[in-house]
Amino acid sequence: MDLRTAFSCALLLVTLLPPSVNASSKMYIVYIGERKHDDPSVVTSSHHDILTSIFGSKDEALESIVYSYKHGFSGFAAMLTESQAETLAKFPEVTSVKPNTYHEPHTTRSWDFLGLGVSQQPPEQHGLLQKANYGEDVIIGVIDSGIWPESLSFDDTGYGPVPTRWKGVCQVGQAWNTTSCNRKIIGARWYSGGVTEEVLKDNYLSPRDLSGHGTHVASTIAGGEVWNVSYKGSGLGAGVARGGAPRSRLGVYKVCWEGGSCQEAAILAAIDDAINDGVDILSLSLGGGAGEEIFGSLHAVLRGIPVVFSGGNDGPMPSTVNNAVPWVTTVAASTMDRSFPTLMTLGNKEKLVGQSLHYNTSVISSDFKGLVHARSCDVQALASSNVTGKIVLCYAPGEAQVALIDAMILTVEAGANGLIFAQNAANNLDNLGACGRFMPCVLVDFEIAQRIASYWKRTGNPVVMVSSTVTVVGNGVLAPRVASFSSRGPSAEFPYILKPDVAAPGVSILAAVRGSYVLLSGTSMACPHVSAVTALLKSVHRNWSPAMIKSAMVTTASLTDRFGMPIQAEGFPRKLADPFDFGGGHINPDRAVDPGLVYDVDARQEGCSGAPP
Repeated sequence: MDLRTAFSCALLLVTLLPPSVNASSKMYIVYIGERKHDDPSVVTSSHHDILTSIFGSKDEALESIVYSYKHGFSGFAAMLTESQAETLAKFPEVTSVKPNTYHEPHTTRSWDFLGLGVSQQPPEQHGLLQKANYGEDVIIGVIDSGIWPESLSFDDTGYGPVPTRWKGVCQVGQAWNTTSCNRKIIGARWYSGGVTEEVLKDNYLSPRDLSGHGTHVASTIAGGEVWNVSYKGSGLGAGVARGGAPRSRLGVYKVCWEGGSCQEAAILAAIDDAINDGVDILSLSLGGGAGEEIFGSLHAVLRGIPVVFSGGNDGPMPSTVNNAVPWVTTVAASTMDRSFPTLMTLGNKEKLVGQSLHYNTSVISSDFKGLVHARSCDVQALASSNVTGKIVLCYAPGEAQVALIDAMILTVEAGANGLIFAQNAANNLDNLGACGRFMPCVLVDFEIAQRIASYWKRTGNPVVMVSSTVTVVGNGVLAPRVASFSSRGPSAEFPYILKPDVAAPGVSILAAVRGSYVLLSGTSMACPHVSAVTALLKSVHRNWSPAMIKSAMVTTASLTDRFGMPIQAEGFPRKLADPFDFGGGHINPDRAVDPGLVYDVDARQEGCSGAPP
């Protein structure tokens, strides 16, 4: 067995979960391998027998087990002491015993940008979306923070019966009953085992999504058409919201809890259930740190289920990518041809542009305001500057800068009337929504910030006027670019495997959260774009394996932007993107449907002892 095979077969690497009720024990994941029995109850019974031999009591064994993995593979998660875990690791049938870990969760224009607009193709031509019949009846499993079923994106009007191959359930719970599922959300499960009572009391004990992350992801993948949508109803980003595979079905698996992250043990349980439920695709917009891989995903791929992961948000530093196991598709985040420019006019009539979500009419003013440069905008800098009623520039290259959210809070508390915040890339607008209620907050890059600072320095009475934000799409925006936050390769765990695999839109994506539509950024938002394209390709090419679908996307990806210039990667400094930034390039769905050549891989032929015959 070579090194690559050894890594592919080392199925579980995890770290630590907070202790259970018994302070001397914690959750461990015991991986056994492929099932030795077709009957899941027999597999579970074997797990009980193993634990009984450790505890000496069947009652204690049953009490200790949290999850039994019995469909896609064999193993379990249980509360064990360190000595019990060490004893289990010596059993001949046990492949590995590792502590549990936490993972973190890593939106209208993007599909048009990718060439998958509903009305973009001439009547006589058909692109991937039409060839796939909009993803009709493809079942996509979303492992995330749950879903908000009342969102218009999940209306099932016009859908036929649930596919007969679906074996999943609609697990009831708090603010969720069997009618919360429908012909769009055809199944939902939630996994609370091992989550502390403190976390659970602040969450819905059901598949209902509190954070909004899972809802945003699911609607990006499979949301139906919703007309006249914009960011929080403001008119920004207005258009038709829909998912990339709008006629597909959703199976929802809630493993992420607000305030408690996403447990490895629960993720594995969700993968195991999803395999048995009959999903066609698995989408996971989550991950741990570099090197913390979810090896159990191999069992889904071995059963013909493509698995798509986000690559992480720790860029632009190298070797920060995670979810880098070779059998999954790992996604980097890119910008698209939409921006939210905000005009800033200085007292010398110079006009500069940043980005903002400045739409609240109650805080929009057409007057010039005093301008003050408070450098890093920490408490000391603000206290030493007269910022009351003024617009504050936060710009401190070479120094440790406060986070944007801290700068917003501190400037509001100091009585400022606006904030101009400099950062390396001025297009991650996620946190600006909270600011807009109080004052305009504008993001600028360091070049623009330096021009504002120079004006402030040489002017006795510097002033600035911030206009309201507008939406610009199309050729006026240079795109795509690899987002600065997108994690870069090579993988620290698998340096010989090129990761990420492909890039997709992940900056300022508009999608559903509860009953509204909001902008979010991250590889979490890029991942569902690739999941949807995977679903469309699966619909057209039912006989393609996960590796073939992945190869079609990677080998047809674009290396140039819409103007024919090489795609750039935001960073320190900006540079031409390379394979460690975006893998094969930026996804091109219509080329992927007919790539000319696809590559296949069969892990069963690699000598994996854990793979089925």
